[in-house]
Amino acid sequence: MKTATIKEIKSELSQCTHQEIIELCLRLSRFKKENKELLTYLLFESTHEEGYIENIKSEVDEQFEAINTVSYYYIKKSIRKILRTIKKYIRYSKNKETEIELLLHFCQKLKDFKPSIQRNNVLKNIYLRELEAVKKKVKLLHEDLQYDYELELESLS
Repeated sequence: MKTATIKEIKSELSQCTHQEIIELCLRLSRFKKENKELLTYLLFESTHEEGYIENIKSEVDEQFEAINTVSYYYIKKSIRKILRTIKKYIRYSKNKETEIELLLHFCQKLKDFKPSIQRNNVLKNIYLRELEAVKKKVKLLHEDLQYDYELELESLS
């Protein structure tokens, strides 16, 4: 089966009735958890971005507390999983400020993590890579926001 392009899908959706679009969205949400999560964000949480950020931060905090610290192997796997989850939520939002807030929170949690990430090159590289990504994203924001985020970045460096 050949997948239709976005333009073709958009033109076809414009010809559908309101009820047909609702049925298509509900059917789409049945197939993948990510589709349902995206619809949940768009319908309920996109208007309350601050609450969305706080919910994700608390979820990240819980995931950091649940990390198995027996060996660095398990720590690396857990950290990567947390980062994947954060990136998924960032994709839903498409808001640069949300992205920076979540990545800064991740970096702060990683910096404060015990045992120290400084003893492991992979974890240290993840931390540095995300800090660099945040620095690049901050440069695209308004000057006032840049200043606020630069202060947070300095405390993490």
